[in-house]
Formats: sequence, C-alpha cells, structure tokens
Amino acid sequence: MENGKNYAKELDKIIDRLEKAEKGNGKPLPSDVSKARLPGRKLLLHSCCAPCSSYVLEYLREYFDITVFYYNPNITEDGEYKKRVEEQKRLIGEYNRMAKARRIEIIEGDYEPDCFYEVAKGLEKCPEGGERCFRCYELRLRKTAELAEEKKFDCFTTTLTISPLKNAKKLNEIGEKLEREYGVFFLPSDFKKKNGYKRSIELSAQFGLYRQDYCGCVYSKREREEKRER
Repeated sequence: MENGKNYAKELDKIIDRLEKAEKGNGKPLPSDVSKARLPGRKLLLHSCCAPCSSYVLEYLREYFDITVFYYNPNITEDGEYKKRVEEQKRLIGEYNRMAKARRIEIIEGDYEPDCFYEVAKGLEKCPEGGERCFRCYELRLRKTAELAEEKKFDCFTTTLTISPLKNAKKLNEIGEKLEREYGVFFLPSDFKKKNGYKRSIELSAQFGLYRQDYCGCVYSKREREEKRER
C-alpha cells in the first residue's frame, strides 16, 4: 500500500466484479457490480522480462486473455535484449503447453534504444528509482497504451510493479493518466504484494529462467558494478 491506496486490492476487486458479472448470465447483478466500471477480458500486458512476468502471467491468465507486449528500449545492448526476449518467448511457450488454461500471445516491440536515451537526457547520474526511471516507465507504458488503443484491447497494465525496486504508486499514476489520454482501461496493480515477488523467484527457478541483477539500462548496470567494487 502506498499513500493510502492498495493497488493489489483494487485489482482483486475488479477481478471479483468481473467474475460476478460473468456468472450473472443475464440475471440482475448485485448493485456493486452493476454500477462498477469494468474492463473486458482482452488484456495487453507490458512485460519487462520473463522472471517478472512469471507470476503475473500465472495469476492473470485465470481471468484475462493475455497478449504480452515486450517493449524495453532501455536495455543496454542488442545481445542482452535478444537474450531477454527469447526467455520471455520460452516462458510463454511453457505456459501454453499447460492444459486447460487460456493461451498467451506475444507481440515483440521494436528495440529503440535511442528513444530511451532521449528521455534519459540530462538524468544520466540520477540514482536508480528517481526521475530517469519515471520517464522510462512512461515511455514503455505509453507505447503499450498506444498499441492497446490501436488493436482494440479492453485493458492494459505492466509487470513492472512486481519489483521491490520499482515505484508502484508512480507506475499506477502514469497508467491512470494514459487511460485518460487513450481511453483504454488501465488495470491497477502491485504484483509484489501477496508474495508475488517471492513466487516469481520460485517460478524462475522452476523454469530455469535467466535472471539479471539490474533493470536493463546502462545506468542501472553501472550502479550495480560500482556497488560491487565498494
């Protein structure tokens, strides 16, 4: 919970209302459901990497038809980008082999590092978790919202809130702003809650996923290397 808002509970309430609405089958719905603003089931999920998406996919695929959007222009170099996106595809393949579960699709975005360096300009020495990161959040979420509008998804969200290093409040604020701009429902989240981050570590071990120790950008990588040398 950040600043009085529990984004994890907000998402749980939305899912509960969706389930009640679907079970209504044309019958009168409880007033709290019939008055609620609810999305459809077609979800565009921005993913930063396979490990972070592992729990999010396990959780949300029970309720939504998910297309993963892999768009991360912040990643340091082409080789690292390819390694991460292939792990994302491999994980989705593993989930799609499971019986009686909704199939997960994937859209691979363009690798556009120049877009990241443009938004990071002047903030190169900003500590991880500060304004540079906030601009990076918006860069990736904006591209997700644009695609969600273009492809007529019912809603969009991001796996980024699963990380203890990411600011869930800021991510949700950006998502809400983009919802107003693009007219596509933003699913609130704080996926690290309810042991979500712990579960992502367990799933990463289960599937043998490549886990990196920095967010992806050259600045976070440098910060990690400097800490190791101290």
